[in-house]
Amino acid sequence: MSEFQELVKSFSKTREYVRDFFVYGFKTRNEFKTKSPRTYDNERRRLESWLAPFVRKDYGSKGSNISLAIDSNLLDTNPLFQVWKTKSFTDNDIMLHFLILDLLWDGQILTAEEITDNLLTRYETLFDIQTVRRKCNAYAKEGIIHKKKQGKTVVFSLDNRLILWLKSHEDALDALAFYQMAGCFGIVGNLLTDQLGFFNETFRVKHSFFVHTLEEEILLELLDAMNHKKSVNLTIKSSKREFTNTISCVPLQIFTSARSGRRFLCAYLEKKRRFSCFRLDTIKNVTSLEISQVYEELLEKLDKNRRHLWGVSFEGPERRHLDRLTMTLQVQEPMEHYIIDRLEHEGRGGTVTRIAENTYRYETEVFDCNEMLPWVRTFTGRILSLECTAKSVEQRFYQDLQNMYQMYEIE
Repeated sequence: MSEFQELVKSFSKTREYVRDFFVYGFKTRNEFKTKSPRTYDNERRRLESWLAPFVRKDYGSKGSNISLAIDSNLLDTNPLFQVWKTKSFTDNDIMLHFLILDLLWDGQILTAEEITDNLLTRYETLFDIQTVRRKCNAYAKEGIIHKKKQGKTVVFSLDNRLILWLKSHEDALDALAFYQMAGCFGIVGNLLTDQLGFFNETFRVKHSFFVHTLEEEILLELLDAMNHKKSVNLTIKSSKREFTNTISCVPLQIFTSARSGRRFLCAYLEKKRRFSCFRLDTIKNVTSLEISQVYEELLEKLDKNRRHLWGVSFEGPERRHLDRLTMTLQVQEPMEHYIIDRLEHEGRGGTVTRIAENTYRYETEVFDCNEMLPWVRTFTGRILSLECTAKSVEQRFYQDLQNMYQMYEIE
């Protein structure tokens, strides 16, 4: 039997397990159907090793399950950053990592042959030149060191000006400490503060979505494709059913829900000739394709369509272009004017009209009125009537009311 290793080779697999434990912590060992019990045990042991203070074990009728209990407003950093710091390596990997960076730290510009010779003379370690060249090329690709040609010779160097500048400007470290808690790609700020031995003693974030860090490898690839105005192929795993499919699209914007914090990619599907949104946590892989020749046109078209977008859906239940929802409410004037304020501030472009004393009408046109129902229900008790061109939405609203009446035994 192979020995358990805390380090990981496949981040995507570990990402799925960490997300499952964090978001769906009620699952037992037998309910992880997609992987073997041994894989589950290995991922669980890694999780307990990385995040021991936040692991909670519960016992139910189906067995024990573990989950992550993390309160963001009490923490000085995102504990899930630890997942990014555990990649597996060989003895040569770790030795070359530190020796090459130490060799280039003083600003020298060296060829792979010169680096190999210096490793032998300065550190008394012998490596094959091809091994050193591959390592340098890999680090250049990842942006750790610089690679350029001087004539016919390829040379490597390390730009450490940022670290030296940060060491001489301690006030900038507070900005990094804030960034690691508040921004996308906070792992960058965390790694820099770790490297400088600086700890965040100033900032706490009351509502922070720590799980977002698991999506940021995908987010970086999407933003890079948007920056270069490229089409992409997305490998998407269904959040409801266990199957994976590939979709070709033009990525345009990233949407973030103000209510749940969930992030979506808004893209244009060229084959279906329409916009669509995909949850970032369902995207498993991004492959860049050719540059889109109509990228700017699509952005302009999206801007026009967004005024009729309530959430992230561009298609209603009856597949019409737009559906109209009309809601009539009773508002006691002048004591309840805050209800009118809510309609105007939260109504996302809808019109509010006073049609009689203590009676107001709210109207709007959106792509998918289904997305409006959670907001509409917050006015329950004041709604005199609700009408929608998508009759299924209207029926669903009144059926929900009937179910509520039955639940509370209301005539």
